[in-house]
Amino acid sequence: MNKRQLGASNLYVSEISLGGMSFGKDKRQAKSIIDRALEAGVNYIDTADLYDFGMNEEIIGDAIQGRREDLLVGTKVGNNFKRGEEGWSWDPSKAHIKTAVKDSLQRLKTDYIDLYQLHGGTIDDPIDETIEAFEELKQEGLIREYGISSIRPNVIREYVEKSNIVSVMMQYNALDRRPEEGILDLLKDNQISVLARGPLAKGILSSKGVEVAQQKAKDGFLDYSQEEVLTITEKWQQMADVKRPSSALALEYILYHPAVATAVFGASSLEQLNDNLNYLDAVPLTEQLYEAIHGLTKPITYQNHR
Repeated sequence: MNKRQLGASNLYVSEISLGGMSFGKDKRQAKSIIDRALEAGVNYIDTADLYDFGMNEEIIGDAIQGRREDLLVGTKVGNNFKRGEEGWSWDPSKAHIKTAVKDSLQRLKTDYIDLYQLHGGTIDDPIDETIEAFEELKQEGLIREYGISSIRPNVIREYVEKSNIVSVMMQYNALDRRPEEGILDLLKDNQISVLARGPLAKGILSSKGVEVAQQKAKDGFLDYSQEEVLTITEKWQQMADVKRPSSALALEYILYHPAVATAVFGASSLEQLNDNLNYLDAVPLTEQLYEAIHGLTKPITYQNHR
């Protein structure tokens, strides 16, 4: 598995990595997925304190016991909740971040977090205070690096200018090309890496894409109508082949841009995981095919948070 540097840090992440949000609450199943991913060379697992109100972190913490040195763990903060109570509130304050990190460390059963990320963010947040919290946690050795998880261009620009973030997690796939509207180049120019989530567009770009599109895209997908999604999905399957299966094609597309360090996919079963692991044996994406994908899809732009 090839690895890419995360920003200007000394962290190197596998080109494809595992998001924990899809694990559910079956600890045994989650462990089997994590073990298989690590065996295949995946070295980054991404979670958040909000996923199942902390249970996702606990499941991952149990699953990686004895293998902590084999991988990088990333989690997120910013949503204030109490287990056993419904709902949560947005809280990017220094006080909350410095308390929440201790809870995440306990649930993950580790004494440090490799990548701690703000789980969202708005332009009205106390951004300087948030940055100060992350910097202090880094100095204290509780986190190694920090980043943000955001698709908002105005928020991203603020953190690029004011902070030492090494990464931005954002949705990016062949159907959602919004990051290509200058954000990817901005991050590359500032030595900040992208963790691309949703690389398969909810499964539309997977090997079962046509079936998924019929079920999950009845109202379309972003600016695409269902008819457009179905047309693209059928052509997507034709562009893929034995040497480059559908899921591998989707992963290769977003990893083509040098700002992207890793494609973070979810897996709720070993079948889904293995489908994504086809990436490892796929032939590299050519410039011609990359341009063909651009011709098949459209460059959607951000309408808000500019």
